[in-house]
Amino acid sequence: MLKPLGDRVLIKPSKGEEKTKSGIVLPDSAQDKPTEGEVIVVGPGKKTDEGKLIPVDVKKGDIVIYTGYSGTKYKMSGEEYLLISESDILAIK
Repeated sequence: MLKPLGDRVLIKPSKGEEKTKSGIVLPDSAQDKPTEGEVIVVGPGKKTDEGKLIPVDVKKGDIVIYTGYSGTKYKMSGEEYLLISESDILAIK
């Protein structure tokens, strides 16, 4: 399993809406980019200039909302994940 460094978090994004409320199937290019997902792995935290470790506020299993188009996509075992900085996480659901 991938282990994030610093204050980075590995997230499995939720699937975007594939149908409209009226039942129209949307192609991938028309789907909203998901901004919600489940935390899979959390880095140890960020170090201050003095060397003190500030732990990350989220934990494995949390469902989070993050800024759109943030982070780096990573594909592992056929699944797509997103590696983002803790500062890109807006809320825990």
